[in-house]
Amino acid sequence: MSAPRFGKALADVLGDCVLPGSAAVCVPDATRPLDPHPALEALRPHIEGDLHVFVGLGLHRRMLPHERRHLEAWAPTEHDPDDCVPTRRVHGIPGAVFRPVAACDRAIGVGVVELHQYAGVSGGHKAVAVGCGSRATLRALHHRDRVTADGVRVGHVTGNPFRAAVDALGTAARCTHALVWLPTRREWGFGAPTPLIAAAARRLAPWTAVEAAADTVVLDVPDAKASSLYQASRAATYLALSPAPPLLPGATLRLHARMPEGLGSEAGFRAALHRHRPPWTALLHGPPPEGAGAQRAVMLALLARHYRLELWGCADPTAFHAVGLPAWSEPPPRPPGGLSVPEPFACLPQLRPSP
Repeated sequence: MSAPRFGKALADVLGDCVLPGSAAVCVPDATRPLDPHPALEALRPHIEGDLHVFVGLGLHRRMLPHERRHLEAWAPTEHDPDDCVPTRRVHGIPGAVFRPVAACDRAIGVGVVELHQYAGVSGGHKAVAVGCGSRATLRALHHRDRVTADGVRVGHVTGNPFRAAVDALGTAARCTHALVWLPTRREWGFGAPTPLIAAAARRLAPWTAVEAAADTVVLDVPDAKASSLYQASRAATYLALSPAPPLLPGATLRLHARMPEGLGSEAGFRAALHRHRPPWTALLHGPPPEGAGAQRAVMLALLARHYRLELWGCADPTAFHAVGLPAWSEPPPRPPGGLSVPEPFACLPQLRPSP
């Protein structure tokens, strides 16, 4: 197909595209700040066959009733990682996708392009390959060796083996197109998933330069990511593991999020934090942690090698005290000379190189 299109209006980016056959349109759950309804309305006239809407959960919990409300008109089916059919083995990963998605002639990923710890940015093939992948696929894809491999870094798509694996898995699942929202530019993008995401990552411009490193940073987590530590902790690790974090050795990262669901529902993440205590060094050596979300605990261990994590504004600090994390219900102090990051999933400060 032609080069990816970007624009403020959905009609402009979709153009005169016609997609024959039935389509599985895979949309994100409530952890992504996107209302898919306008995208679905715009896509409907361009699909010649039946349109089926699927919510990609990955290994997240099922959506709550209020989280589904804006999608009810589309009768969405929530993905089940234990009801999948094989596609093909790619990069040593057993590819598989949700059975009803596989029954359609093609899949279309609808999502938002924001920073992502492993894939560089979200969106594209990821909506299908990860959002609607099997438990075995996601377990292999998120193995400690893969998420810590050379080239896997937040904000980086080119030369990123995790992103390459996601794209190959999406291709195997017949994901032919993606429609994405770029919140920092307030525009949509549409096209074949791999070139679309490469172009979107270049347009994202997720870094802002600062002149000096700080000993304290406050990260304000948006509501879509503030439900649990599993989700909210991404803000801290995205910054800590970014290419040039403006942080002094031993700096304190103050995560500002309510996290009413505590650690989160991901069993592997919860088990890793209950079994170990900060700085979680054991998670980086020996047998890798297993289970849903365990890779997020590995990221916390990588952060803790150089920095200190604090939790502020918590709905229930005792849930975090139980796993050895300092936590408070009050808003975080913002000391003079500290750094504030209001949109950690869209734009991160980076230390400007010395001349």
